[in-house]
Amino acid sequence: MLHGIDTSKLGPQGEAMGKAISTCVHCGFCLPACPTYQQLESEADSPRGRILLMKGVLEGSLTVEEAEPHIDRCLGCLACVTHCPSGVPYGDLISSYRAHVKQQGKRKWNLRNTLVQWTLPYKNRFRLAVRFGNLTRPLTPLVPKSLRPMLEMVPASLPKKQDLPQRTAAEGTQRGRVALLAGCAQQVLAPDINAAAVRVLARNGIEVIIPAGQGCCGALSWHTGEGELAKRFARELIRSIPTDVDRLVITAAGCGSAIHEYPLLLKGTDMEDKAISLAAKSVDISVYLAELELLPIPPLKRPMRVAYHDACHLAHAQGVRRQPREILRLVPGLEIAELADPDTCCGSAGTYNIEQPEIASQLGERKVQSILATGASAVVTGNIGCLVQIEKHLPVQLEKVPVLHTVQILDRAYREILNP
Repeated sequence: MLHGIDTSKLGPQGEAMGKAISTCVHCGFCLPACPTYQQLESEADSPRGRILLMKGVLEGSLTVEEAEPHIDRCLGCLACVTHCPSGVPYGDLISSYRAHVKQQGKRKWNLRNTLVQWTLPYKNRFRLAVRFGNLTRPLTPLVPKSLRPMLEMVPASLPKKQDLPQRTAAEGTQRGRVALLAGCAQQVLAPDINAAAVRVLARNGIEVIIPAGQGCCGALSWHTGEGELAKRFARELIRSIPTDVDRLVITAAGCGSAIHEYPLLLKGTDMEDKAISLAAKSVDISVYLAELELLPIPPLKRPMRVAYHDACHLAHAQGVRRQPREILRLVPGLEIAELADPDTCCGSAGTYNIEQPEIASQLGERKVQSILATGASAVVTGNIGCLVQIEKHLPVQLEKVPVLHTVQILDRAYREILNP
């Protein structure tokens, strides 16, 4: 409950913020599940502590500046939601709060965030930014300290660009028709993920449409407080998705989580009903494939052990854990190794690894140690951010351990090139 505050005056998301705050009974079950609490052991850097801080700001007893350092350190991984016995919708609160204080003009202008918002959601700009970043790398000591983590995340090279057809026919008897979310940064960093998704879907009798004109889903903006920009991206994406498809299939956990939040993001607007409709139609590719009776997969030439990493926005935000493992087990000769700390974030969390590089690095190294302890020869995950973060920290520990998306495993197994 917000004392003395009419939540309706906090904007369309005010009710959601009030509900989340009033639902929390401050029991503390969230503390051991929270990565920042694990690292910092500070009450203010726990979900329970952050809820009290946000409540104080909204009620006027605290300033945004007093709460800001602790709110900014939240990864938004939602592990607290998984472990909360009261069902506090923390995700609704943290994203709405960040957007609210930003809209009120209570956050200082930030060059790093401006550069991120201007490049990452736009694939062509992002590709140019990566190339420019590589040219700038030798000048890192001259770059402002706050921008250096961005250069550290720039890959040394980019994979070859892959242009996918707007329509790929189903092979054999058609069993369904779906639209595939192409995404933005993923198309630049790992275009083979979408290509693999198209091949696996088509092979299993699914016609795949990649809508022209689709852009960023707005996840990056929404989860960092850029609410108005997120709304614009959401509106554009909703308009681009054809209504005559069975599902919108998504290969990036962060994007899937954001689209399921569209009803909250666009609450009270003329697009609210369409947001609800698209959210209901959207599904992670692992869930969609698990619903199908997949064609038999050829056995591997030799057994292979892979470590499966649960992406936070798949496991915690969408509750998807079983389905990726189910479809991986369909590959004869593939063994899944479980991690010792599957619920803990790898430190990617959208742009967290450039906003809070020290904590992100600690979490990344911790995750890599957990992966190496399994003895697996490859890592499998369902989110591009996790893939990049794990790859960044793996070379420090081992020369080469491939990090692949779940659908890439299926695709390579079908084509008998997974383990030649």
